[in-house]
Amino acid sequence: MNNSMISAMVSMNGIQKRLDVISNNIANLDNTGYKRQEASFEDTLTRVKQQISKMDLPGRATPLGFDMGFGSRVTSITSNFAQGSIKETDNPTDFAIEGNALFAVLTPEGKAYTRGGDFSIQPDPNDPESSYLVTKQGHYVLNAGGDRIAVPSGAKLQVDPRGNISAVTEAGATALGRFQLKTPLRPDALESVDGNLYALAAGAIEDNVLEDTTNQASLRQGALESSNVNMADEMAEMMQVQRAYQLAARALTSSETMMGLANNLRG
Repeated sequence: MNNSMISAMVSMNGIQKRLDVISNNIANLDNTGYKRQEASFEDTLTRVKQQISKMDLPGRATPLGFDMGFGSRVTSITSNFAQGSIKETDNPTDFAIEGNALFAVLTPEGKAYTRGGDFSIQPDPNDPESSYLVTKQGHYVLNAGGDRIAVPSGAKLQVDPRGNISAVTEAGATALGRFQLKTPLRPDALESVDGNLYALAAGAIEDNVLEDTTNQASLRQGALESSNVNMADEMAEMMQVQRAYQLAARALTSSETMMGLANNLRG
């Protein structure tokens, strides 16, 4: 297989992954709190191709040889945690984070994090007097102590900008603790596991990746954060990537044609 075929094949594989990332962003355009994913690329290994001695002519300013590359590949796919627009919903169980922070939730696989604040109050099947605050997927929302947020039956939630939760009933207000909000120190150590849900990457330690939010974020009750995906930008990037894929495919086809011609030469 010649160098042009290798370069085209490697580039097409990388471009296809980039198309997958763009498609995933577009699919999650209306997903509350979704963060746009971005792919990073780097050149594959290169080597210096030496030219024949006849090319070393008097007055030559460049070295005798040239770099030969073999395309580019995806090195990482990361989430862009830029703030999305805030929309008022007037729903007391909707919460939008303003700033750099994530909600902590409990999933069947373990602890995870999300920007999606479209929560609801789910009754406890084992205790009709108690309910819990859950995400739209049914995951329990955690408080600062790492426990599920229990809401008394019939109570209404009241949350201040610092995340302190109170249950308001006819008898008065009862403190329920504070939302567990985490600021990502190393966003690259978080893996997207389900839309706007993130988990620690393999080998990552929570204390090295996340820290308790102090003054870096605040909560707004009765509002939701939209995804930070811009449809116009995604469509423009998709068109550019599709053209790059077409060019790489043409290069692969041309290399195959030249190889066929070379194989069919008769002396």
